[in-house]
This record gives sequence, structure tokens and C-alpha cells, in this order.
Amino acid sequence: MAARDKNLNKSYSFRVLANVRGNFLAGLIVIAPIGFTMWIINSIIGWIDGWVLPLIPYNYHFTEYIGINLKGLGVIFFLVFTVLVGWIGKGILGRTFLRIGENLVDRTPIVRSVYSGIKQIAETVLSSRDSSFDKACLIEYPRKGIWAIAFVASDSKGEIAEKNPNKDNQLVSVFIPTTPNPTSGFLLFIPKSDITYLDMTIEEAAKLVISAGLVYPKEKK
Repeated sequence: MAARDKNLNKSYSFRVLANVRGNFLAGLIVIAPIGFTMWIINSIIGWIDGWVLPLIPYNYHFTEYIGINLKGLGVIFFLVFTVLVGWIGKGILGRTFLRIGENLVDRTPIVRSVYSGIKQIAETVLSSRDSSFDKACLIEYPRKGIWAIAFVASDSKGEIAEKNPNKDNQLVSVFIPTTPNPTSGFLLFIPKSDITYLDMTIEEAAKLVISAGLVYPKEKK
């Protein structure tokens, strides 16, 4: 009888521990994304503050007036400054100064290469909707029978299109992201007939790549 009670107590203890473990994992699933998101936002705000605030005179920090160290003040200054620069840059005077500055940069060997590369990336990512990725797709890479997720950029143009040996099968530029960092990858020019377009969005495909195949998009009804 004592042995039976002892076994029952052990079984009950295991059930309690299993229940606690299940609740802990469920809570972790809820807390982890929220905490990680808040940590990333806080880190970005801290980085911008640390970069911008030293450039601002202390009298404009407002901390001496309210007695509180406001986090994110550098972000506000950065946003206001960026809007003003964009407004001035779109005007005739701003474009003139920008053209003069770019001409000076073009005459500086090392700075010219860095500036032109960063400018091209910024214009591609931020300026035009037409230059963003169009759709997600599947291509056979790195060999036949192995498939990889890629993002369709655009139809080939210029010299790439002119020197395509098969004019009837247009080349399409696609970007193959790497896991878990989708910002790095490979640019390939693939015949349009070899591309299998997917119904999932760019965001859903990016989540699938970042999660290393663990997070699939929900099936659309």
C-alpha cells in the first residue's frame, strides 16, 4: 500500500512538473518575440541617440529643463533634420548644392567609390517602388533537382539583355537570400521559363528564409 501511494505521489509530481514546463514554454513563446522586438527597438534608439546627441548643443537637449534624461531625443532630431534636408534637397537651390557636392566627391578616388555604392543602394531600396522586389519564386539552385527561394528583381536590361544568347527566353534578375541573414545572397540571371512563381508575399518568403524553413506562411483559403 505504501509503495502504491509512493508511485501515485511520483506520478502526480511528474504531472505537476510537466504542467509547469508547458506553461513556461507557452509563456516564453509569448514573451520572447515581444522582448526581442523591444530590445531591437531600444538598441536602435540608443544607437541613434549616441550618434546624434553629441552633435546637438546641450542647451537643446531639454534635459536641464525637465530634469529627465529623455531617450529617443536623438531620434526626434534625426527625423526632423532628415525631413528638412529632403525638403531643401528637392528645391532648385538644394539640387544645385547637391550637384556641386557630388562633383567634388567624384574627384576623390576612395570616397567616390564608397559614396556612389551607398547612394545606389539607398536609391534602390528607398526611392522607387518599381525597384523593389516584385515576387517570390523558386529556382533550381545550385543544381538541377535542388530548389531555392529567390526574389524576383526585374527583367534584364541593357547589355545583359542584348547579349542574351536566347532572345526568345528573356533573362530575369533574381536575388537568392541566405539564411538567417537575408540581406546577403547571390544575384543570378535566370531564363523566365525556369522560374516558378510563388503565391506567398515577399514578407512571408523572407520569414521562411530567416527561420531556416521553420515558419511557413498560413494557407490561403
